[in-house]
Amino acid sequence: MIASLVSVNVGLPRAVAWNGRTVQTSIWKSPVRGRVLARRINLEGDAQTDLQSHGGEQRAILVYQLSSYRYWHELLGLPVDAFGQYGENFTVEGLDDVEVCIGDRYRIGDALFEVSQPRVTCYRLGLRLEQPQLPALFVAHGRPGFYMRVIGEGHVQAGDAIRKVASGPEGMAVAEIDALLYKAAHPADRLERALRIPALSPGWRRSFQALLQAAVAGPIRGNPGLHPAAETSVAWTGFASLRVIGIQDEAEDVRSFMLASARDVPLPLFSAGQHVALRLMVSGVPLTRMYSLSGDPRTGTYRIGVKRELDGLASKYLYEDIQVGDSLEVSAPRGTFGLQAGERPIVFLSGGIGVTPLLCMLHALAAARTTRQVWWLHGARDGLHDAFRKETSELLQRLPSACAHIVYSRPRVQDVNEHGFDEAGHIDLPMLARLGVSPDSDFYLCGPSAFLATLTSQLHEQWGLGPSRVHSEVFGPAVTVSDADRPPPHVPSTAQDAGPRVTFARSGLVVRWSDARQSLLELTEACDVATRWSCRSGVCQSCETPVITGTVAYAPEPIAVPSEGTILLCCARPAGDIELDL
Repeated sequence: MIASLVSVNVGLPRAVAWNGRTVQTSIWKSPVRGRVLARRINLEGDAQTDLQSHGGEQRAILVYQLSSYRYWHELLGLPVDAFGQYGENFTVEGLDDVEVCIGDRYRIGDALFEVSQPRVTCYRLGLRLEQPQLPALFVAHGRPGFYMRVIGEGHVQAGDAIRKVASGPEGMAVAEIDALLYKAAHPADRLERALRIPALSPGWRRSFQALLQAAVAGPIRGNPGLHPAAETSVAWTGFASLRVIGIQDEAEDVRSFMLASARDVPLPLFSAGQHVALRLMVSGVPLTRMYSLSGDPRTGTYRIGVKRELDGLASKYLYEDIQVGDSLEVSAPRGTFGLQAGERPIVFLSGGIGVTPLLCMLHALAAARTTRQVWWLHGARDGLHDAFRKETSELLQRLPSACAHIVYSRPRVQDVNEHGFDEAGHIDLPMLARLGVSPDSDFYLCGPSAFLATLTSQLHEQWGLGPSRVHSEVFGPAVTVSDADRPPPHVPSTAQDAGPRVTFARSGLVVRWSDARQSLLELTEACDVATRWSCRSGVCQSCETPVITGTVAYAPEPIAVPSEGTILLCCARPAGDIELDL
């Protein structure tokens, strides 16, 4: 039987009330009559809200089948005649996910299409039908639907026949490709087959390359296809007692603490850019704080830089009560902020205490005697607050292609007379362009939230750089341009006096868990702690979060187990006291 186009559906972004907030979505698609132009990036009259996951040349047309409509009707009682209800552009008879292969080409009307990838599910899929479990069910039941790119533009309309004109190489069906990424099994031979399909979209290709690399290296932990930079397993769980072997002032308000094993053996190696958590007991109250490692990763000791905050209980305790010989409870190094391999120039952009992880990376580059060009741009208030200035200068002198530019926001007369800095003001994109920094570089940023938000926005909007080229780290509540109006982390209005303690280590917040909440993600949102998420049902692993200590139970069970030492917030509930790296 020849497949057919049952309905052509389009929709524009709209504001929808959801979970106490307003979200923008284009999930509401409606059938249109007559001929519609299929263009390179979408159908005429159609638009997408989340362009990172939907729309564009690789995902121009979303296809869903009547057979799946009937399946969900039998399973969930969903209607079978409200075409477009799953957000699809083409509702079709035939073209089942187990039969259609990536790279297959189809003639519909006078347009030509090529299958590029399975659908990527997110929470919006269940929004219209009030079925929040749908993203997980689509994957678990092997009915994702698929995207097509437009090879030849032309008009289509309901009732058109769908004729297959070419078969994709390797013969890998949409359902098989979808399961290969999202489910637990990632056989190397099937990954290699998928990567031989020219039509596979670049995003899915990168995911399978990451999975194949992990499969060749050894047993796969978590899903590096969904998190190509997934954190490796930590050296120990919870906290270990480390001895303070040195304390040194680095600036007016920054002090270093050197830590060593209590058993006088070298501490495990770590990756430049990682951080540790300290658990401090201050006046009988436990506090957890995160600090970047700032020293040479090869020494077998750890060094952290602590800024003295005016009202900071943790920094006050460390400055006033901790002496050489004392012990501190410290987590194993963790985090995915780190140097990426390659030949492009490296640009370090730091503000204030944000210098610490970048200084650690500078140590690693100097030890490796890199020949890559290195730009070092650091901002401080003045010479008194310019931490690690001498150490940084010595490291840069060991690099053959290094350039430094130091910026003070409020330089002293002495700074001007001593020529201890290069420019007054703040680091911004025009400054980088004036200095000759190439947009074809890898950028590493660390500093205050506003510093990160401004520079990241400029690099993205003016130079067109995405997450693969711009890497950042921030402690405290993370702020992006999109949530600049987010209030600071806080105890929710419905706080409990009992229940397990949930500690958001980066945000300095401790709250009690209530079984009235469905997941740790709900609690995180109620506290206005910034985090990432998408499907909200244990599929995409966007909400994967490192755990410092504690365990969880899942409901529902995620499609695939996350990386060791991490949890999926969207479907996790604490099994006891828990500390999260948020």
